[in-house]
Amino acid sequence: MKPRRGHSNEIRMRQRIAIEAARIMCEEHLADFYKAKHKAAARLGAADTRNLPRNDEIERALAEYQRLFRGDSQPARLKQLRETALHAMEFLHAFKPRLVGPVLRGTADEHTEITLHVFADTPEEPGLFLMEHDIPHQLCERRLSLSSGETLSYPAYRFLVDEVPLLLVVLPPVAARQAFKSEVDGRPMERASAADVRVLIETT
Repeated sequence: MKPRRGHSNEIRMRQRIAIEAARIMCEEHLADFYKAKHKAAARLGAADTRNLPRNDEIERALAEYQRLFRGDSQPARLKQLRETALHAMEFLHAFKPRLVGPVLRGTADEHTEITLHVFADTPEEPGLFLMEHDIPHQLCERRLSLSSGETLSYPAYRFLVDEVPLLLVVLPPVAARQAFKSEVDGRPMERASAADVRVLIETT
């Protein structure tokens, strides 16, 4: 049974939107999947479509775009970001840091911010630690979704490590056993320890 012509057109448009969203994220340095896919749909004249690609489809398209158009630079930059993340994790070892996001998943580039989850009894502890080491930083917040569907806001600190932006999301110790949802595929978020990151660097 052949697929309906309209259905085939929807599939092709969905694929085109995923590819254009990936190009936007790479070329225009947009990290937000939601904004990228809607921007792509508008550019392709499909702003009203309800058949938008999932975030994981866009991430696959992004990885392919990087392979085709950034193959000479992106892998080296990714390794550099992971090495910087490891350096920061060793410095912050008292807070049991975990690497998350594009630097872990492999789609980071020269404009990607390193994100670490750290664990402390009070939100102020990591900030005081940074102050004690004379590290300029900004206080902000990051929203994370639990597997239950609940979304919570957590304090975060943004600062530079070797000229690379780094975001520390401060979580209570109990959160080490909680599953946060990945914004990419809705599955439990991948989190890597310093030992995991070291292996990743050595094997890729």
